Parts: sequence; C-alpha cells; structure tokens
Amino acid sequence: MLKMKKNDYVRKLNAYNASLFKNKGPILSRLDIELTERCNNNCVHCCINLPAEDMKAKKEEMSSAEIKGILKEAASLGCLTVRLTGGEPLLREDFEEIYLFARKLGLKVLIFTNACLITPHLAELFSRIPPLEEIEISLYGMKKSSYEAVSRSPGSFESAFRGVNLLFEKKVPFGVKGVLLPPNRREIDEFEMRSNAIPWMKELSPYTIFLDLHCRRDGNKNELIKKLRVAPEEGLKIMVQAYKDYTKGMKKLCSKVMKPAGNKLFPCGAGKGSGCIDAYGNFQPCLLLKHPDTSYNLSKGSLKEALTVFFPKVRKMKAANPRYLSRCAHCFLRTLCEQCPAKSWAEWGTLDTPVEYFCKIAHAQAKYLGLLQEDEQGWEVAD
Repeated sequence: MLKMKKNDYVRKLNAYNASLFKNKGPILSRLDIELTERCNNNCVHCCINLPAEDMKAKKEEMSSAEIKGILKEAASLGCLTVRLTGGEPLLREDFEEIYLFARKLGLKVLIFTNACLITPHLAELFSRIPPLEEIEISLYGMKKSSYEAVSRSPGSFESAFRGVNLLFEKKVPFGVKGVLLPPNRREIDEFEMRSNAIPWMKELSPYTIFLDLHCRRDGNKNELIKKLRVAPEEGLKIMVQAYKDYTKGMKKLCSKVMKPAGNKLFPCGAGKGSGCIDAYGNFQPCLLLKHPDTSYNLSKGSLKEALTVFFPKVRKMKAANPRYLSRCAHCFLRTLCEQCPAKSWAEWGTLDTPVEYFCKIAHAQAKYLGLLQEDEQGWEVAD
C-alpha cells in the first residue's frame, strides 16, 4: 500500500505570492472605503466629520449598488481585505447589506467605528458572521466629562461604552485606540490599563499624538486643530513612556530604511496594491490625499484602470518646490518624518510644501535616538 506523505494532499502557499497572480502579488490586496463623511459625533480634532443630518452629503454618497459593484471588482482583482470607515460607517442605513455582501464575496472586513451605534442586533450579526478582522474602536476619554469634551456630542460616552460592552458579551474581537487631547491627557495610564484587559488586543493600544489637519480644506477647523497639537518634545516624551521598546524598535527600523527620498513625491509606493475610495466614488492612493490631481473618479472608469494606468502616473510625480528640493529631498530622516503629499495638501493645498511641524517631530526623535547632534539638520548630513 502506497504511504502518502503529509503534504501530498495539501500544499500551503502565501496568497500574495501564489501563482494564481501573474505578478508578484494581486493588483489590489486591500481596499479602504469611506462609506460616509457624516458622523454622529463632532470631535474637536477630527479631519473628517460632517453632521449626521447633512442631507446634501447623504444624497451625494455612493449608492448600495455602486459600492457592491466596487466590492465585486475588488474581489476579482485579488483583494482580500476591505476597510469600512467614515465618518461613522454605521450611520449608513444599508451598512448591514454592504457588510454581508463583502463577507459573501469572501472578503475580510475591517470596521473603523466609534461604537456609539453598535446595537444588540449588530453585535449578534458580528458574532454570527464575523468580520475576520478585529473591529477598531476610537475612544476619546475614560470619563464622561473628558469623552464628551472631545466628541461634543451629549450621551456619546454612554453610547460608546454600551457598544463596547455589547461586543464583549458576544465575544466579538475588537481593539481600541485613542487620541491625545487636552481633555484626556491625564487618562493615558487608565486607558492603557483598560485596553490591556481586552483579551483580543495583540499589542499596546496606539495613541494618536500628532494630529493631522482637516484634509478637505473646507471651513476653519484647521485653526482649532493646530491649537490642539502637542509640541514635538512633549509628544516625544509621551511616546517614550508609552512604548517601552520605543528606542530599540525605532533604532532597528531606522537601520533598515534610513535614506533620502530624492525628488520623488511618492517613495511610499502610493496606490500600489491598495487605495481608498471616498464616499462619493473618488479613488485615491490613501485616506488623507484629497488633491484633485491624485484622485480618480470611478464613475468614469474602473478600479483596474486606476491601479494599472492612473496610479502609476501619480507615483512618477516629482517635487518642484525649492524648499522641498533643498531640504526634504536630501534629508535622511524620512523614516521618522510624516512629511508626504497628503500632509502638504492638508496644510498648504499643495503636494510638495514642507510641513514644519512634522519636520520638528522627526528631528526631535533623531536627536533623542542619537542620530543627530543638537545643532545638525537631517538634510545637512551626507553620510
């Protein structure tokens, strides 16, 4: 009798490198979809939150059929994971329909939510048909006073923790993340203690310390966000305290990928195998990049065309700003610096204007890690 070897029936392959994809990986491996820009909260720091009752925005949002069509094409291109975000994605009356459609396609679904709108029905649904990715919940304070000073929405504290408890009861995996703001600054230790008690948390909850501006560039919210930003040195102290392996981890990271970006605007490989679709059907390389020159209208084309024709052209874009070319293009601190076209767009309305705030953050970290002397600038170091 022929004795079969253990691997004669099944051979496991990494899906991204398997031969069913002609290239090194699928055309599209993951996709972000902003189901709406509307939100039930009105957070002081948020870079995207139209009022929940904004009917004009609601009418302009993609329909269920349009979103389903996008999901079908994404799956056909090899996509394995879709992130549903907003605004608050649960505001959509058709959220459950969209969620179930994505799961039936075999997609893993990552949901970004503030948990306020999680109902017993939704918790039961996530338990019965799991998203296969941990739900990510943003918490803005450990007390009603701090939470609602951030959310500016009465009753949101109770609603958020009711949603969290419903997921707990149904054993639906989730993680939490926070944002460092004046009302909750003294609650970091309590936040970490409570988040570490969540059985599904794989690592310490990320705390957003350095805030992004409103990338829609409408209204006057950016002036408010600027006032909420922590100083680079203060933020660095919090990072070092919060992440025990900060120094070791950052030095290891820097040793691998520290080099200047040159005049390429997108050394990150924007739109390569991934991208974000906003609530109105515009496909962008990332969530924050709303510049019209880097946005593809899906009503006039397809995901495949955007990924194979449009985004490759975007990745070839070069910087022209003299300050960028004399500083950022030669700076070896790119790994530590959040300077990118999306940040430039939010701050200045251009793709290549240096953002001084993120430059100072990168230099503060570099000096703490011993990569720079006190009087050195990253773009002055040749070796």
